[in-house]
Parts: sequence; structure tokens; C-alpha cells
Amino acid sequence: MMRRISAQYLFTMAGSPLKRGVITMTENGTVADIEDTGGDLVESAGTEFYNGIIIPGLINCHSHLELSHMRGLIPPGRGLNEFVNAVRDTRAASPETVNEAARHADSKMYEEGVEACGDISNNSLTISIKRNSSIRYLTFAEVFGLDPSLAVTRMGEAMKLVREMQAAQLPAQVTPHSLYSLSEPLSEMVSEQISTGSVISLHFLESDDERKRTSRLAERALELSRLTSHLLLVHNTVITRDEAAALAATGNTWFCLCPSSNLHISGLMSPAAMLREVTDRIVAGTDSLASSGHLSMLTELRLLHEAAPGIPFDEIVRWGTINGARALKMDDTLGSIEPGKRPGLLLVEPFDFEGMRLLPGSRIRRLL
Repeated sequence: MMRRISAQYLFTMAGSPLKRGVITMTENGTVADIEDTGGDLVESAGTEFYNGIIIPGLINCHSHLELSHMRGLIPPGRGLNEFVNAVRDTRAASPETVNEAARHADSKMYEEGVEACGDISNNSLTISIKRNSSIRYLTFAEVFGLDPSLAVTRMGEAMKLVREMQAAQLPAQVTPHSLYSLSEPLSEMVSEQISTGSVISLHFLESDDERKRTSRLAERALELSRLTSHLLLVHNTVITRDEAAALAATGNTWFCLCPSSNLHISGLMSPAAMLREVTDRIVAGTDSLASSGHLSMLTELRLLHEAAPGIPFDEIVRWGTINGARALKMDDTLGSIEPGKRPGLLLVEPFDFEGMRLLPGSRIRRLL
């Protein structure tokens, strides 16, 4: 049975927001039609109307599902080095503990509107969760290691994880953790595994310490961008305008912002306004529960808008929907409300219609 759904505004991500437009959906959640009423919606018993805004399902471009059991274990404000050390020292847990927390996190993400997720993995514990999830995952099998003698071992572990994911019909790709955490032999091995059609996720310029550890960061990221179709740079907390502009000029680099995580770890805010001046390829992610108390994409978008209130809200929503879908190469079905797609429909209410912004009490409710 077809459903006709309307709200005060539809943020379709295929154009400007539609005032009291109508979406017709098929039984399986495919968009059949979009009607622009010009704001003059005729009341009909067959039309569901909601006093909020409707947006497509959200795309979380950066998470660490397997760290969900670490929620609340690492105090805030200690800086990136201390945070990384704390993750290393406290992440060990039984498979049952990891799986229970990851399963709950996956369920909560979907409940809060996430349709797809780019997830960092170092082991195979989340395979069954992802295989049975309502969320569409792209797994990044993360590689790191500074000991050259262990490069072959580290690469072998990552390739084994990719094979296990693919055997479970889950897309996966080897990806470097960062530019400062790989030995030269390991870096070369990773580069050999990157294809021109792949998506690569890289923790990038999360703190000034990276500059002390590694030189030519922007130049090395540019070299990596030439090997792949999409390079996803995550955090960018201390990136300069010149660095961002040079990387944006490649045409295939996406900048992922995770404000809650950055605020927890270092107290720094993502430079959304500056990045917007040099690129429109901005996306958002939640990072892990080790560095954030939630996996709410709506909270991430709210933080970004509060930090840069001059950016129109529909543009902020774009970062969390169609941009994310394009970055992860999932925009064939996700990211925008257009005929033929199955993007999921989310109701956001209450909403400030006059200021076109979220309210402190704004929440997501799944319609589809």
C-alpha cells in the first residue's frame, strides 16, 4: 500500500526545502513521487502530516563500532596522545562484552536515523552484527604499525579481515589509520592494495602533534588521493585553509567532521566555516563511544550548526545525508529523497521554522 507523507518542510537534498510537499512511498520504502505543493497542501484523509521537518536517513561517515564497550572509560580533555594510549591500554575485553555493546550501539544508531556507516575495524567481532543490521556498512580494515619488521604481519591481518568481511557479503577495504602511524614498508604495502575505485578513510590532522611526528602531511595526503577514487579525511581539527584548499582541488577528497569526539578529546571544535569556504565536500561522523557519549548524528549536526550559525541548516543536513552517501559511494539508493531511491525518512521535531534551525529538544523519529 502506498503512503503519502507530508510535513511543514521536506529536506529532499535534491533541491531547496519544499514547504508542505508530499512524498509518495511504496510498501518497500522506495520513493515513488515528490509533489511540490508550493506550500498549499490540500487536506486529505490519505495523507500523513507531521508538524516538523522530514529529512533522508543519515549517513555516519566515521565510527568505531568495536569500541562501543569503552563508553565512559576515558576522561575528557587529555589530548590525542593520552586518548590513543588509553584506547590501547583499556580496549581489551571479552568477545561477549564487545559484541553486546556493539549490537546495542548498532541498534541505537539505526533508531536515531542512521542508514549507512563507514566503520573502522581492527578485528572480525562485528561481522555478525553488520550482516544482520538494518544499517548498510562499509568497513575500513585499519592498518597501523611503526615497526618495519612487523609490516608483513600487520598487512596480513588486515587482508584476512577484508576476506572475512567479504565472505559475509560485507564490503570492506584496507585503509591506513593515519599518515603518522605506518612504517615505510607498511605504507608501501597499503598503497599497493588501494585501487582507483576504492574509498579510503584516514585520520587526519586531529591535533598539532601530528605535525611534530610527520612532515609533509598535506603533500602525502595528496599522493594518497591520486591512488583512490574517494579519500575521506577524518577530523581535520587543525587543518589550515591552504592545506584544505590544496586537498579540495583534487576533486575526490572529502572532509569528515566529528565535533563531539574532538571536543571530548582536546576541547577543539571542527573548523566547519573555514572548510566550507574552500569545498562543498564536507561530511560528518560520530566517531566511537570511547570518545563520545552518543552515536547521534543529529547531535553532530546540531554542534556544527551552533558553531557556524551562518551556514544554512539545509546545507548542514546535506553534510549528514547526500554528501555522506556520495563519499561512501552509496548515493545510488541513499542520501536524498528522490524517485527510485530508498533513503529512509526521518521526522525531526520540534523545529524552529522561523529561524530554520534545530531546537534544544529536537529529536528524530523514524517514519521509514
